Amino acid sequence: MYATLIFFAILFLIPVYMVLVTSFKSFSQVSLSTMWNFPTEVTLDAFKEALDKLLPNLLNSFALVVPATVISAMIGSLNGYVLSKWKFRGSNLIFTLMLFGMFIPYQSILIPLVQFLGSVGLYGGIPGLILVHVIYGIPITTLIFRNYYTEVPTEMLEAAAIDGAGFFGQYQHIILPISIPGFVVVIIWQVTQIWNEFLFAVTIVTGADKVPITVALQNLAGSQVVEWNVQMAGAFLTALPTLLVYILLGRYFIRGLLAGSVKG
Repeated sequence: MYATLIFFAILFLIPVYMVLVTSFKSFSQVSLSTMWNFPTEVTLDAFKEALDKLLPNLLNSFALVVPATVISAMIGSLNGYVLSKWKFRGSNLIFTLMLFGMFIPYQSILIPLVQFLGSVGLYGGIPGLILVHVIYGIPITTLIFRNYYTEVPTEMLEAAAIDGAGFFGQYQHIILPISIPGFVVVIIWQVTQIWNEFLFAVTIVTGADKVPITVALQNLAGSQVVEWNVQMAGAFLTALPTLLVYILLGRYFIRGLLAGSVKG
């Protein structure tokens, strides 16, 4: 079993090896015949050039990911709270229709999406892209929080109601303080999805100075000569933020997914 796991781990890490090895090479060292070889002279020139070209777009991605993640997480948390603890007529139907949004392909709504964003003045910039990712993130964040809040004892909310806490009071004092595992799962999921997304970014945002880093990385290839060392360094810089998120929060991810799944 361990031999099989090690084999697939090596297979999975081969592209990472190629990215790193090529990134530390100068342009003169990059060739198909020596692509597996370590650099004869380690240089950071590719990283410096990639960072100079991608830094504005890196900041654009942070300006996109942070508000889109926070807003979709808060809306999902409130939705999960309502759909799990404040049952009303038709709530299950609304939840089902909301989940249906997870299965709508991006390509099928591009034309009406662009028309809508243009009509409300949000086409061509990061704010419109934030709105799109917030809306598309609501179904999955609602599902995660609803499943998490289902296992919260209703007696706790009833006790808070007896003490005079209303809808938001119960959420603030009972639900929100125990929601950290759920928020960790949602943050990791949303950050990864939004950061790596390409189709909406290349369709909705116009102007090289406004696009997120995934679009800028594709444009980094050029049209005549591809500097593969710079391209690989840019790919590593693009992947680094999500990698750091998993390193810092990864141990809480499974714990958050399983929170509330076992009674007792």
